[in-house]
Amino acid sequence: MTKRIGIFGGTFDPPHLMHLLIAEEALEACELDQVWFLPSYQPPHVQGKKAHTSAEQRAKMVQLAIESNDRFAVNFAEIERKGKSYTVDTFRELKEMYPDDHFYFILGADMVDDLPTWHQIEELCKLTSFIAFKRPGYPESHPDIADVRYIDMPKVDLSSSFLRERLKLGRSCRYFLSDAVINYIKERRLYED
Repeated sequence: MTKRIGIFGGTFDPPHLMHLLIAEEALEACELDQVWFLPSYQPPHVQGKKAHTSAEQRAKMVQLAIESNDRFAVNFAEIERKGKSYTVDTFRELKEMYPDDHFYFILGADMVDDLPTWHQIEELCKLTSFIAFKRPGYPESHPDIADVRYIDMPKVDLSSSFLRERLKLGRSCRYFLSDAVINYIKERRLYED
């Protein structure tokens, strides 16, 4: 049976409330069967910057963040591949492993205009459709090459960098992060100086 699967990539450093809200909204608004979180090993668009935690730690935090939702899963394709990952390589692999399923790549509206510059975008557009969550200040655009559907999102300004700063200062991140993720961060003293 064909499944409709949303793929939500990112560094997830750490995975927070907005990541979960975006995935849930995509699941519901686009009638997906599942959303797979795809932690990147080394995202190609973040030149010169590295993650604050290891790929394995970030994947573990995602697992903890989503454990209560049986329609969410973690996909380790990019972590297992190591090195720089291009989205097209991941989707090639997914289509090879799950040829009957239809994949939807979840991204922010701020990234849609950049799609024409992505590595081997023509092939990627044959492998997936795109679900873009609306962001303030980014009007809906529809590049000719890509099938993009926009979804509404609650207006909550929350980022992993904001949370890393709070964690570094020893401030509470309750309700921004799941309790399981907070406990994991505290036990391993992640994001401390």
